[in-house]
Amino acid sequence: MRIRTVDVDAATGRLKKIYDASLKRAGYVASIVRVMSLNPRVLQSSLRMYLDLMMGPSPLTRMQRELLATSVSVFNECEY
Repeated sequence: MRIRTVDVDAATGRLKKIYDASLKRAGYVASIVRVMSLNPRVLQSSLRMYLDLMMGPSPLTRMQRELLATSVSVFNECEY
């Protein structure tokens, strides 16, 4: 079973803006972003939360937050 996604070239409207921002920020559209592409409103909320957690004010440094995220992914045997 495969999860249906919207290809980068087929994106329009809100999803295109999200994809374009991802391309600008990272140089690619991550799989987790594409998986949520059928519901751009939820995707936008998820990205906002992620960016707030990872790049917003925090007692943890950006490196510490990245190390925590990576450690959890390794523990869960997931790609990061």
